[in-house]
Amino acid sequence: MSKKNVHVVPQGNKWAVKPEGGKPTSTHRTQGAAEDAGRRLAKQNEAELVIHRPNGQIRDKDSFGADPNPPKDRKH
Repeated sequence: MSKKNVHVVPQGNKWAVKPEGGKPTSTHRTQGAAEDAGRRLAKQNEAELVIHRPNGQIRDKDSFGADPNPPKDRKH
């Protein structure tokens, strides 16, 4: 997989982890489990993790790549 964003998105009554523009790589019963899987995939591929709300809106982002202009991380 290239350095595409990894998305955690609702899929029916489950949560899916999918690379941007691709098919889901895994599905999970809870958003938390999908976030964990997505975070591992994003770290492995030095990509950005994009977590969506149940309505599809973006809730959060976390970058694991070499960002040329990194913002100050206020979460960690």
